[in-house]
Amino acid sequence: MKGVTSPNDSSTPVWLITGCSSGLGHALATHALQRGDRVAVTARDRDTVTALAHAHGDRALPLALDVTDPESVAAAVTETRNVFGHIDFLVNNAGYGYLSAIEEGEDAAVRQLFDTNVHGVTTMMKAVLPGMRARRSGRILNVSSFGGLAAFPATGYYHATKFALEGLSESLAAELSPLGIHVTIIEPGGMRTQWAGASMQQSPIRIPDYDDTAGKRRHSTLAVSGNQPGDPARAAAAIAAIVDSPNPPLRLLLGSDALGGIRARLDRLRAEIDTNEALTISTDRQSA
Repeated sequence: MKGVTSPNDSSTPVWLITGCSSGLGHALATHALQRGDRVAVTARDRDTVTALAHAHGDRALPLALDVTDPESVAAAVTETRNVFGHIDFLVNNAGYGYLSAIEEGEDAAVRQLFDTNVHGVTTMMKAVLPGMRARRSGRILNVSSFGGLAAFPATGYYHATKFALEGLSESLAAELSPLGIHVTIIEPGGMRTQWAGASMQQSPIRIPDYDDTAGKRRHSTLAVSGNQPGDPARAAAAIAAIVDSPNPPLRLLLGSDALGGIRARLDRLRAEIDTNEALTISTDRQSA
C-alpha cells in the first residue's frame, strides 16, 4: 500500500489523522504527504494546520475536528469522503495528559480527559468503520502510550484512559480481522512533543501526603519536556512502515525507553504471577 505521487489517483492511500497541530500528529501528516499520500489534516483549530496543508496542494485537506463533538466528527469524515472518496488509514492521535494523585483529580477534568482520550476515539472509529467494512479494507491506528501497559504515580487518570484504549483496540482487532481491517496500537515512550509541555493539564489540588510520590513525579514529568529521547519524525516513518505491511502487529512500541520499560514490566508481572501460582490454582473447583 505504498503511496504514489498523483494526487488524483484513486489508488493513492487516504489518511485521516486527528490532532495534527503539533507533535506526532503533525509529523505523521507531514511524512504521509511527503511520500505522496492524501491526508485529511485535522485539529480543533483549523488554522493551526492550514500552512502544512497548503504546502501539499490538493493532496492535503485541512479540517476542523473536535473528537469530543459527534457532529464535528461526522462532518470531518463526510468531508474527507467527499473530497478523497474513501478513508484507508484512520489514526486516532488526539489526546493529552493529566497530572494529579488519584485523590487530587477533579471530576470534571477527569471526565473531559476520558471524553477526549477514550470516547473521542470510539466516536471516530464508529464514524469511519462503515466505509471500511463496505470496502473490506482499512487500517486503524490508535495512539496509546508506553503508559497504556505500565502505570506510575501522578498519571493514574491518563494511564486509565490508555489502559482502556488498549483493551478496546484488542477486542476491535479480533472483531475486524475477518473483515480485512487491521488494528494497531501505537505505544510511544517519551517523545519530544508538547505532551509534557503546553498540552499537559494538571490538577490545582495538592495534598502534602502525596508530595513524595505523585508530587515528585509531577515535577519530573514537566522537567523532562523537550529532552525526551523519542523523535516524532522517526516515529512517523515507523508508523508508515506499519501501514505498508501486509501483516501489521497488534502493538508497536516506539522508542528504546518504551522497549526497556515494557520488558521490565513483563518480568515483574511474570515474577508476581509465578510467586502466587499455588494460591491462584487453589481457587479451582475440586472434583468430587
